[in-house]
Amino acid sequence: MTSVHDWTPNNPVKENRSGLIGKPVDRYEGPLKVTGTAPYAYEVQPPSPPAYGVMVGAAIATGRISGVDIAEAQATPGVLVVWTHLNAPFQAPKGTKAHPRSSAGSKPALENDRVLFFGQPVALVVGETLEAATAGAHRVKLTYAEDAPDVDFPASLDRAVSPVGEEDMEVGDFPRGFAASPVQIDATWSTPIQNHCQMEPCASTVWFEGEKCIAHTSIQMVKPAQHGLAETLGIPRDDVHLLTRYIGGGFGGKGQTYDDLILAALAARALGRPVKVAYTRQQMMHGTIHRPATVMQVQLGAEKDGRLNAFSMMTWTHCHREGNFTEHASNFGRALYAAPNRLTGHRLVKLDLPGAGPMRAPGEASGTLALECAMDELAEQLGIDPVELRIRNEPPTDPENGRPFSMRQLVRCLREGAQQFGWDRRLPTPGLVRDGRWLVGMGMAAAIRGNFLLPAKCSFSVDADGVITVRQGMTDIGTGTYTVLAQIAAETMGVPLGQVKVEIGDSELPPAPGSGGQFGAATAGSAALAAGQNLRTAIAELATGDEASPLFGGRPADVTFQDGVVAIANRSETLGSLIRRAAPEGLTVEGEIKPAQDAREWSQQTYGGHYCEVGVDPVTGEVRVRRMLGVFAAGRILNAKTARSQLTGGMIWGIGSALTEGNPVDVRYGSLLNQDLAQYLAPVQADIGDLEAIMLDEVDDKANPMGIKGVGELGNSGAGAAVANAIYNACGVRVRDYPITPDKLLAGMIARGM
Repeated sequence: MTSVHDWTPNNPVKENRSGLIGKPVDRYEGPLKVTGTAPYAYEVQPPSPPAYGVMVGAAIATGRISGVDIAEAQATPGVLVVWTHLNAPFQAPKGTKAHPRSSAGSKPALENDRVLFFGQPVALVVGETLEAATAGAHRVKLTYAEDAPDVDFPASLDRAVSPVGEEDMEVGDFPRGFAASPVQIDATWSTPIQNHCQMEPCASTVWFEGEKCIAHTSIQMVKPAQHGLAETLGIPRDDVHLLTRYIGGGFGGKGQTYDDLILAALAARALGRPVKVAYTRQQMMHGTIHRPATVMQVQLGAEKDGRLNAFSMMTWTHCHREGNFTEHASNFGRALYAAPNRLTGHRLVKLDLPGAGPMRAPGEASGTLALECAMDELAEQLGIDPVELRIRNEPPTDPENGRPFSMRQLVRCLREGAQQFGWDRRLPTPGLVRDGRWLVGMGMAAAIRGNFLLPAKCSFSVDADGVITVRQGMTDIGTGTYTVLAQIAAETMGVPLGQVKVEIGDSELPPAPGSGGQFGAATAGSAALAAGQNLRTAIAELATGDEASPLFGGRPADVTFQDGVVAIANRSETLGSLIRRAAPEGLTVEGEIKPAQDAREWSQQTYGGHYCEVGVDPVTGEVRVRRMLGVFAAGRILNAKTARSQLTGGMIWGIGSALTEGNPVDVRYGSLLNQDLAQYLAPVQADIGDLEAIMLDEVDDKANPMGIKGVGELGNSGAGAAVANAIYNACGVRVRDYPITPDKLLAGMIARGM
């Protein structure tokens, strides 16, 4: 398709004759998961007894391995292999792409004696049992020539530079506009390193069938993992069959491969038997990527009526010494509020820390913790309600580039949220509401996240029983991909949900970009719709051309699909009977989606409004979220249940970002202080009060053929800021260094004389 206008005509999803689109259907794979019959990567049963690999992490942050003693590890009963950089099998040099179209290059493990971050895998022990491998790993003796680690981010801000290939975005004259504004906000916020803490750690089970590598791994994107493994092993891409059918959480942290996959494959090839390798929970904290810390300066200049005259947001962040990831915490602000004079940009410093990378709502999750609190401070200074202030700064077009919005219901989200939450009962002066010992306050924040569509393919098959099988190299990281693909297929083909099978997470299926960036459902679903429409056409032509069919001689365009029946007016037969007779081997077709050439002529976003009520204990500094509401506009909703789950999950993550989550760096050793889930404080059920997410009716015809958008990251955007603003309303203390822990609140309350 070359234009978004090609998406305008009705299609089966838009018509929704069976009512399956939007329905809160239970998860397709739910029964398998709750009965333990959906095997995650480490649980896959290989064709013969596996060996088990255990990785050894570096005990320094930077330097070199100066000595290796593996004799005792090799002598451990049950140990089969002990590898370090000295004896690891050959792998293609880093970045090698023997096939020029590979979507990832070689990524060798145990590459050399260099240590690039604390916890870097520097040895592998493989044993007959996990216990034997673990015992052997404890007996690997390494000595190091350690360099002084450069890991202190706050002390390194003066060394930060513009990321490669990026320039600051400036519209108008920000310095002049800010200086001329009668009301000004100029403050700095900071956020810490955060870890993904997926329930399932990164893990792989690998074996070889002849020359072919069969790799089950936990990853969000199939093709880059397949290509990268093939390049590393130095084998053709088609000789790697990579599967990732069930994933226990990703959140961006499984958007790339790690050493578990490479080492499992190398060991399986060397030993001639299946090998399982998994990160321990402690290894996950250092050995996989994290959300980097940020320092964000927000400057707002406004007229006395609240209209912004100047807006600036500058972000300082960090990445790994050899990395280039930037936490784009300023980007979202470019489309959120109107202001004629604007300046946004990023500064990056490279440190001897583990890799930084995407984490749920990269950019927005951190950035809204600053901007949406700055807007709250501006509202207080002006004496304007925070909701009204945001509405007064609603832009008619994208404030950076002047493009029209494809669909923008931010104001409606804010107004309906305020009404549903009872915002009119909020007292603007902090500290006036008590409930027993608790100080009670309300806060709000806006939410925004971009909408994206990527290229993807999908195949649909129908068999002699009329069963529709969807096949796609997509993944499901717990977001509901299996379920929404089944709904799209059932609605498109006019069959009951029980007549649909979904096969995903396989490199040999039609390619899709995978899960992440809030593009998964829109991209995979649009390709599925295209495949379904092509299969409808093939079936209609089959029926109308089959002399034995009641539909013979009719126009293919007149064929309808409903309840497993194909019909033209009052002539009909079941889909199964048609296929059994006319195409007993079944039919298979493929469809694809590509971004429209003119799609970026519109500014495409998703929006929301968060409202939160908290209680603050003035004696202990404890904060309790009493209730929280989010109202969201994110296109047509495919499944009300899975969408709500994604939104409320994001909101809970925002609560954690505001109150508990963070991983300080021990600058002496370059390690993260919190190294398991007992130390890293993610919210649990008891931390969350009443929580609700409301989804507005919306169909964005510029987004994709179905008019849908993503929701997986929107719920995390702005949620933490709503909590922070509620805390201020409760006790009058603003904490700009997240998380807002009791010690910080107590210091503020003591300073206020409380």
